[in-house]
Amino acid sequence: MRCFLTSVLIYLWILTPSASLQAEEGMWPLSEIHKLDLASRGLLMNPLELYNPDGVSLIDGIINLSGCTASFISADGLILTNYHCAFRAIQSATTAENDLFAKGFMAGSRAEELPAPGYTVRIIDSYRDVSDEVLSAVRASMPYARQTREKEKRIKAIVKRAEQRHVGKRASVAEMFPGKTYVLFVYTDLRDVRLVYAPPRSIGEFGGEEDNWMWPRHTGDFTLLRAYTGTDGNPADMKKENRPYHPDAFLRVNPRGVSEGDFVFIPGYPGRTYRHRTSWFLESEENRRMPWVVSNYEWMIDVLEKMPAGDRDVAIKLAPRLKGLWNVMKNYRGKLKGMRQAGITAQRRADEDRLQAFILSRPDLKPRYETVLEEIRELYEEDRRDWQARLACSYLPRVSFLLGTAHTLYEAAIERRKPDLQRKAAYMDRNFSRLSQRILRGYRDVHLPAERVLTGHMLAQLLSAADSAYAAPVRAALGDMESAAFLQHLFTETQMNSRATAEKWLQAKPEEFRRSQDPVMRLAIAIHPVLQRLEDEDKARKGRLDALLARLVEVKRIFQGRDFIPDANGTLRLTMGRIRGYSPADAVEMAPLTTLDGLVEKHRGESPFMAPEKLRRLVAEGRYGGFVDPVLGKVPVAMLYDCDTTGGNSGSPVLDARGRLVGLNFDRVFEATVNDYAWSDRFSRSIGVDIRFILWFLSEYSGADHLLREMGVSVADKEG
Repeated sequence: MRCFLTSVLIYLWILTPSASLQAEEGMWPLSEIHKLDLASRGLLMNPLELYNPDGVSLIDGIINLSGCTASFISADGLILTNYHCAFRAIQSATTAENDLFAKGFMAGSRAEELPAPGYTVRIIDSYRDVSDEVLSAVRASMPYARQTREKEKRIKAIVKRAEQRHVGKRASVAEMFPGKTYVLFVYTDLRDVRLVYAPPRSIGEFGGEEDNWMWPRHTGDFTLLRAYTGTDGNPADMKKENRPYHPDAFLRVNPRGVSEGDFVFIPGYPGRTYRHRTSWFLESEENRRMPWVVSNYEWMIDVLEKMPAGDRDVAIKLAPRLKGLWNVMKNYRGKLKGMRQAGITAQRRADEDRLQAFILSRPDLKPRYETVLEEIRELYEEDRRDWQARLACSYLPRVSFLLGTAHTLYEAAIERRKPDLQRKAAYMDRNFSRLSQRILRGYRDVHLPAERVLTGHMLAQLLSAADSAYAAPVRAALGDMESAAFLQHLFTETQMNSRATAEKWLQAKPEEFRRSQDPVMRLAIAIHPVLQRLEDEDKARKGRLDALLARLVEVKRIFQGRDFIPDANGTLRLTMGRIRGYSPADAVEMAPLTTLDGLVEKHRGESPFMAPEKLRRLVAEGRYGGFVDPVLGKVPVAMLYDCDTTGGNSGSPVLDARGRLVGLNFDRVFEATVNDYAWSDRFSRSIGVDIRFILWFLSEYSGADHLLREMGVSVADKEG
């Protein structure tokens, strides 16, 4: 990274203006970390070694891996990330005959490394503030939907110019504060990514959904990949002659790990937090959207888990979908529990009442800010109308792969006729190849019985909304047919279950789609106007809300007398804390490290607590390979710390005070799922795999000492 961002605002959200600042709270933009007294917090390295905007630093080894975080750990582009982040790469190489889920995978040489289709390594080159340029596209007199579209159009133009200026690079603009602050990022994207090592799924997901989001944890959630470039060192599609990427920086491993109370920090790409959103947003999440998603996902999980019925090929096809459903469903359960127990919505409302009282007490502020909170409330009140039908309609193409694909293909044909900058982003020339590849890859996991039952369920949800305008096109498509007969017709007469059919539609014109008699395509065309209406409504809502939130940010800064950190938005951030347990309930104390012995204790002989026989034997024989914690006298497996993380931090490296790799972030505790909405010093804890377990498993279990050597861990190091 070579460009220093100077204009991103900083602020740390606190539940009340008088609350004391917790040192561990905050996902800090990199441009601002030099304003922190890192030494007093525990850092034992020069901050410029951590992040140097004018030179190479540790941060240059941190990457975005298709939505997760990852890091380079060798000069030859070796990458460490989570098992669940590499899950689709593992699944794509798995068959009933070559079951990598069951046995794991290790490449004995570079030639044996397996393609990871669809995976991209993204490395930041530079970033700069473009707020003025984005906001100059908007006039207050414009309708709100047009304001949103004009900002989007300007952003696309900025991105296109950046990519023309930086040939071979990718660019994106991140909204830091809605309606106020925008940052242009320029990236190097590496498209040739290969699987190097994966433990068996019984280790990579030890404890399964029963332990997901829970502590104590004994999950070996790690995987190794490698990035490649063309022979000229530039990004390239996968070819046999490509060579390993040589990063500017990579992380060094500390095989001795850390102990309770030690300082640690995490650089990564946290996804989304909502700590600056209002109480009405929280109320909508708590009482409408999240309960609806939980209820529907629970139903889908129950149905899909019964489908394999001993058929391993079907189980492999359904694995990614089930994994995603489970993860979201349990996460939302935790958030709902935390929001209700802590009364977060009521607390936020009380904050807003204090802010409103402050505004009314200031004659100089009343003209601009007096109605801001009331206008936001009115906007969310409008959202109450027909909300279930809107949700069902928006989720229908997500739940049904075939219907969603048909709709995307039809919309692509319409959008691709427009000038490039007027198209929706997914259909622009710079993105269309990736979209096409993603669609075609998806056919590998199509299981028609699952498609039929999930499509039927979401159609029923939509049609149950009496007299909803969003449901009308679907009712019209059914005609006189009953739902069961309609589903039968959809899935017996369609050709959309064929990848070859999708490839043909990628080249078709809109009028060819409209002549189609394929029932899935006809349904996709029927719902297109409704989905477009939803999109238009969302843009109008966003345009209106952006203007209100920009004013709200202004007055909160005046009220609280400080700037604030923008909510996480998928951009690179830094968080710090200490190895630290917690007390989730009265008389319950959770220690911050679990061990191999605890993993064996959890073994039940059946999934999800199935410790491999070889692992149990190694533990029984005391084969610890020098990775024993000196305090515990055992090999640590997982670690707990009070760093501030969220989704997207999966795969983030946990680094010690000197910037050495000591763990791999992969989860939060159940009580901390609500962390997206508010921070709690008591409950906000994240979970990582201890580096000593990763090294032990690679060396003692898998005999992968060549990978330890590549990481710079010598035999002398591992033997202590």
